[in-house]
Amino acid sequence: MNNNIFELSIKQLKEIAESLQNKVEAGLRLENQEVQCIPTFIYPKTSNVNGKAVVLDLGGTNYRVASVDFVDGKTAIRPENGFKKDLSVMKTPGFTEEQLFEEQADLIKEIKREEETSIGYCFSYPAESMPNGDARLLRWTKGVDIPSMVGKPVGKPLVDYLNAQSTPPFTSIKVINDTVASLFAGLTRSDYDAYIGLIVGTGTNMATFVRADRIAKLDAQAADGKSLPINLESGNFVPPYLTNVDHIVDALSDNRGAQRFEKAVSGMYLGEILKASFPFDEFEEKFDARKLTTIMGYPDIHKERHVRIARWIYERSARLVAASLAGLTLVLISHDPAVKNIRLIAEGSLFWSEDRKGINYKDIVNATLRSLLDSFDLKDVRVDIDRMENANLTGSAIAALS
Repeated sequence: MNNNIFELSIKQLKEIAESLQNKVEAGLRLENQEVQCIPTFIYPKTSNVNGKAVVLDLGGTNYRVASVDFVDGKTAIRPENGFKKDLSVMKTPGFTEEQLFEEQADLIKEIKREEETSIGYCFSYPAESMPNGDARLLRWTKGVDIPSMVGKPVGKPLVDYLNAQSTPPFTSIKVINDTVASLFAGLTRSDYDAYIGLIVGTGTNMATFVRADRIAKLDAQAADGKSLPINLESGNFVPPYLTNVDHIVDALSDNRGAQRFEKAVSGMYLGEILKASFPFDEFEEKFDARKLTTIMGYPDIHKERHVRIARWIYERSARLVAASLAGLTLVLISHDPAVKNIRLIAEGSLFWSEDRKGINYKDIVNATLRSLLDSFDLKDVRVDIDRMENANLTGSAIAALS
């Protein structure tokens, strides 16, 4: 492959941004669209966040618990990165809801509590937000299958179980996904006009706030004129200018036709794109973005053609992410032309990965996004990309205390 089939011009990236903008608006108008735009019925405090919450972070089968104390908007997390537990046992055939609660409760008992507290629960499985701040499990993924929990609330049964086991009681629970948790974490600074949460790791997704009167599929009065957190589920976006290699990766996947943006961007799939580019070469069976960046970083011990294509794939991923951010920025500005300063909290190992021999991922995103905003005549709009330690824990605590 001598020609870079993964190269995208600014003109093409602008078309991708505009396509994302249109599909976000469609998702705000109607249910079951390509970009779903799922509302989360929690109205986070943007200032004067005070109090203590217990936070749970079930990210796949990695589980964390911590106590987060807000004093005048500043956080103290104890222990610093949370108590951690591998919950791979969830994948055991026949594993039950009560066994899951028992495993979760064992770690929660490590938190020393002397008063009633609320829970913020970052739950990284597909779930539909409920008006009371809980969430209804839509389906299990990542090899987990506990059928009795599907279609039911995630939070209340867990709180009922915990309160039957220990005192003082937990008063309430708010359930959010990891992208919304990153979005909420950005609120620790109140000097911005708008906020975005972004995940680019194994998968990819975005979240932002949208005024209720802009969400036609909802009863705006039910939201009392406020802004709602919206989980875009943007990994399912189908961008223009996908290549034949992308179509091969999709055809070989176990969810053909779905998550096309994710399959072009995220860490789970970048290695598959490289493998599909060289169908007659031998690669390891499990080949993710970490191994892709290793090829880029150590060119002397890898085939030159693999190094070259790996970098093309890596750079395209970052530029596609920039285009999606530009598209979401267009949405925010169309809703409120006064938006000038946007805070973006980015999570995920791929987004913060480094290229030992080239330009780091976040720097490609930053430069491309700046070029796109300028090309849309938005030179006065600034997107600050921030990294926050324990964004999931902080965002979940804000949810619990709101």
